[in-house]
Amino acid sequence: MATVKVTDDSFDADVLKSSTPVLVDFWAEWCGPCKQIGPALEQIADELSGKVVIAKVNIDDSPMVPSRLGVKGIPTLMLFKDGQMASMKVGAMPKGKIVEWLAEAGISASAAA
Repeated sequence: MATVKVTDDSFDADVLKSSTPVLVDFWAEWCGPCKQIGPALEQIADELSGKVVIAKVNIDDSPMVPSRLGVKGIPTLMLFKDGQMASMKVGAMPKGKIVEWLAEAGISASAAA
């Protein structure tokens, strides 16, 4: 499963009403570190398919949601569970750190995978 593009209009339905935890990546086309973590997020979306949805919000195309959530710098990763923000990280991280962070939040690949 690839990452999902989310906009100001679709944020509530795609993220807040999701029955699956959602990791939202707030990013922009001009942001170098955002582009660096993109491939890692795609891999995580595949590896943890069904356990977490990886959503991407382009802050230039959809400025209202990041503003409402107080996003100050990008990339900002926010983990939502049951419509609530459970955890947040700001700045680029290697894939391993993102996977560790998700595991701390109770989202990890099963041992059989």
